[in-house]
Amino acid sequence: MVWNAVIFGYAKLFIINFTEEYPNKPPTVRFVSKMFHPNVYADGSICLDILQNRWSPTYDVSSILTSIQSLLDEPNPNSPANSQAAQLLPGKQNGSNEKRVSAIVEQSWRDS
Repeated sequence: MVWNAVIFGYAKLFIINFTEEYPNKPPTVRFVSKMFHPNVYADGSICLDILQNRWSPTYDVSSILTSIQSLLDEPNPNSPANSQAAQLLPGKQNGSNEKRVSAIVEQSWRDS
C-alpha cells in the first residue's frame, strides 16, 4: 500500500510506502520534493529513528507525520544524513542555510 502524504502547507511533499509487514516493520518514507535538510538523504529518504532502529508497531500514521514535522522544524545535528546542510544550520554560517534552502524552493517552483 502506498500513501501520498502532505503536511499542511506543502503539496507533493513525500510518499509513504507500507509493506505487507506493516505494522511490524516501519513504512519507508521518501521526499518527492528536493530537500536540503540535515536529516534528509540525497535520494529523499529520511534519517529518523522511529523509521529505523526505534520502530514500534504502536506507531500510527499520525505519529509518523508528527515526527517528520518535528524533524523538519528542529533538525537533529547529531545524526546528519546531509553533512553540508548540518554545517549550515543557523548559528553556524551567517545565512548560508537560508540562501541554499531558498534556492532549492525556487527551483522546485520552476520545476512544478
